[in-house]
Amino acid sequence: MSPSTNTPPHDTVKERGATAFSAVHPDILESHILARLDGPTLASASCASSTLHSLSDQDHLWSTICHSTWPSTSAPRLHSLVSTFPGSGPRSFFANCFPLSTPDPTTAADAAASTLSPPTQEIISAVDIHYKDKLIFTKVQETETVTGWFRCSPFRIDLLDPKDVIPTPAQHPNGDDTCTALNDDLTLSWILIDPQCKQAMNLSSYKPVSVQRHWLSGEVQVRFGSILAVGTKACTKGLVQVGIVVTCGGSEGGEMQVREVSLEVEDMDGMHLNGGESLVILQRALEGQRGNGGDRVEEGRRRYGR
Repeated sequence: MSPSTNTPPHDTVKERGATAFSAVHPDILESHILARLDGPTLASASCASSTLHSLSDQDHLWSTICHSTWPSTSAPRLHSLVSTFPGSGPRSFFANCFPLSTPDPTTAADAAASTLSPPTQEIISAVDIHYKDKLIFTKVQETETVTGWFRCSPFRIDLLDPKDVIPTPAQHPNGDDTCTALNDDLTLSWILIDPQCKQAMNLSSYKPVSVQRHWLSGEVQVRFGSILAVGTKACTKGLVQVGIVVTCGGSEGGEMQVREVSLEVEDMDGMHLNGGESLVILQRALEGQRGNGGDRVEEGRRRYGR
């Protein structure tokens, strides 16, 4: 007998596969499959069928993903705020914060021509640093934006007080070779949130754009960042750079310690922008487009000119 006589038609196989999938109980799909996916994979799965779309849109799945991706989002105030984001709460938050912002001058010009939301009274920073996928630092910090001091002074957010030291499991680099390893081992997320307009974006390149060791002090500066488009005349080149610096020193035992985590906004010539200028630019970026969330590492480094 020919083997082909026992082979069902291709269409029949497809129908049986579809039937088998639809026969799986939704609770099993949700708890044993969907709950194990990361954000991009869950978003892709939701496009496969109407059943998966309905199951994948549940808030608790996306809350769990947000908390595992960015532990800072599990802080009580942030958890509550994320649930109120327009659209679908934590899923909308993830869609805003996982990809990089798009430094498109056209988008910035459109935002500049449109009416911006009223200036927010505060911005929230949600920051997470990992070393070899292990969390070593997480913090949520509010920054008031209504004072004259904020608007006129150079824009800078510091997450650590001068005497604060964050221990890490890493050995302090003692040369250029060990500094290079931090390019792959250290990751940082800096989510900026406008609680008034329920908008958020990630200002970090995810992995370092540069790692430098001071020849005299031995301190290591790990720089992350992003490039934003400008819709104002404050910067003639139409772009600004958001610089995030993690400064690390060594302990008596040789372990690396985080001593400074800061964020500043500069024009492309390295001139610091003040709080008022930076707030307008950041607000337009919050209302702008996002990337597709593909290769964030290479995209972040490419945009930063590395």
